[in-house]
Amino acid sequence: MTWKLALAGCGNVGTALLEILHRKGAELATRHGFDCRVCLVTDPLRGVALNPEGLDLGTLLEKLRNGGTFNGLPEGLGSFESLLARSGANLFADATPTNLTTGEPGLTHLRVALSRGVHATTSSKGPLAVAAEELESLAKRHGALFRYEGAVMSGTPLVALIRENLAGCAVTKVEGILNGTTNYMLTRMEEGLSYGEALAEAQGKGYAEANPTADVEGWDAAVKVAILSRVVSGVALPVDRVDRTGISALTPEDLRTAKEEGRRIRLVATLIPDPESPVAKVAPERLPLDHPLASVRGATNAATLHTDHLGPITITGPGAGRTETGQALLTDLLAIARLTREEN
Repeated sequence: MTWKLALAGCGNVGTALLEILHRKGAELATRHGFDCRVCLVTDPLRGVALNPEGLDLGTLLEKLRNGGTFNGLPEGLGSFESLLARSGANLFADATPTNLTTGEPGLTHLRVALSRGVHATTSSKGPLAVAAEELESLAKRHGALFRYEGAVMSGTPLVALIRENLAGCAVTKVEGILNGTTNYMLTRMEEGLSYGEALAEAQGKGYAEANPTADVEGWDAAVKVAILSRVVSGVALPVDRVDRTGISALTPEDLRTAKEEGRRIRLVATLIPDPESPVAKVAPERLPLDHPLASVRGATNAATLHTDHLGPITITGPGAGRTETGQALLTDLLAIARLTREEN
């Protein structure tokens, strides 16, 4: 079967996905049975490229490398819904920027795709923070698959680990370092930097936004805990139900004192799933040094899953990055293709 992919968002992550598909297209078809043509790419800055027979990825990527628009490529006009219909896409990848308040623009794109029965994946937390239950319902009603691996730990496959590799296990607790920005800052504060110095350094490295509130006040991690509640137990958990404390009140002295006590402070996201009343929180915790999360330094993410059959399992890896998140989208696309084959 030939898959026809529509992509919304051609910044770092969307471009990385296109690069992977261009570089590994033949290998993906041979090893994974994933014969994929990119038929539609939309981006608010670069325009629209549309060809139902498949765009020339080499030419498209050359334009992206030169910072240009899609002028000269087959173009399309109209609403996203009409463009998607004309492309003939049966797969959709959303790599648009995250807005935790509105979920846009990815939320509208996903609503359109899933309503048409187009299988979809997103790397954006925004649509899930605002309307996860609605999107899951849309997908089920229209016979589409909906995946979001990249929304929690970028390319580190935590969601797939829970859904597939730990199938049959009960996950009784999740503890995670789910925000790389704050973990980087805490690492540097442990080394003597003030909160302000650590934040400025994180912003200089591109880890933190100019307005770092979502990271340092725990909102980003709280959204990820809410997403994990659905993955672990199928329970929808509104973000405002997550008890949240950030790191802005911490000082280097707090971290030094913890170290003297044989502990290390980390911003830990905790989920104890329960169908009736799940417990979810994000807060700085003084972890003993032998705790698997205590040794996680820098912008790295990690999660410890407590299970009934296997005990605690810890997965560690990058929680951000253009190629890493592009890989997360690809992981979802391959999973959708595999699951579709199995259904047929």
